[in-house]
Amino acid sequence: MMKKFSQSTISLFYVAKSWLTLLTAGLVFTVLTSSSIAVAQSVSPHYPDKPITIIVAYAPGGLGDLLARRLSERLATSLKQSILVENKPGATGAIATRFVAKSNPDGYTLLLGQTGEMVINPLVSKNVGYEPSRDFQAVALVGEAPLILVTQANSNIKSLAELIRLVKSNPGTLSYASSGTATPGHLAAAALCQDLGLSMTHIPYKGAGQAMADLMGSHVDVFFSSAAAVLGQIEARNLRALAVSSDKRMPILPQVHSVAEDTQSNFNYTLWGGIFAPKATPEFIVTLLNAEINKVLKDPDFVRQLEKDGVFVKTNSIAQFNEQVNKEMVKYSKILSSLNITAD
Repeated sequence: MMKKFSQSTISLFYVAKSWLTLLTAGLVFTVLTSSSIAVAQSVSPHYPDKPITIIVAYAPGGLGDLLARRLSERLATSLKQSILVENKPGATGAIATRFVAKSNPDGYTLLLGQTGEMVINPLVSKNVGYEPSRDFQAVALVGEAPLILVTQANSNIKSLAELIRLVKSNPGTLSYASSGTATPGHLAAAALCQDLGLSMTHIPYKGAGQAMADLMGSHVDVFFSSAAAVLGQIEARNLRALAVSSDKRMPILPQVHSVAEDTQSNFNYTLWGGIFAPKATPEFIVTLLNAEINKVLKDPDFVRQLEKDGVFVKTNSIAQFNEQVNKEMVKYSKILSSLNITAD
């Protein structure tokens, strides 16, 4: 016979069941939020209360290193905390980028991310080991450096307009160098050719040094180079600047036209660098860093200092920087697709 339970026993059963349900829900909630709680508990409300490290994906001397070191000097004063710059070169920026992606999201390990590692690398390699939108939070753009289209000082090419006329009258005979396939300089030159219907031969090299040597030796005709690599040679009159790749002229080379200016287009291909944090970094830290970086970007001395290095500086919100990175992804995806360069 089925045993009959008293009303009090039944009530006790439902009470116990209710408590079990609540306990289970609490455990599930705890599991789901454990990582967020751990991060929150590990971050001091007095951030930063210990040194911050900015990781640069390339060796000292490049744009990323320049921006990180210039910024760290001013930001350390503003935040009243030491800021270290650490270079982790290798794998075209992937080693450093993966390192920061896997770092504790507490605001003490940041990345000076650039065009190559944050946009181009994920588009050309399936095994790069990180996904920018998944693994990183954009904090603030620090600066943009236009590429400079240069030729030999003794070349008969005196301007971008003259280069365009020569290429159109002699299709396929002139060449442009790059520091490697799918590098920003290669893609800027390829975009210029596509936009204007030009036929030029691409000569890729293993680095800017080799490309520069062959340009100086008249083995290639033009080269879209970083400003840092060619400004000295332009000043020494060993190279002639034909145009800059930004949508406006550079203050340091006011006489050199922009490609956009000469072609009446929206052409704009720059090297840029900004601060990124691991994705789960608390919002108050990201907001604080953006505000403090923008204070530095408003400093006239800081702006002039970077302009001398061929770098544009402008204040920007987190949303604006995110939007710029997204637009860059779309732009470079299109040019890579048109060149049949797909993720390997």
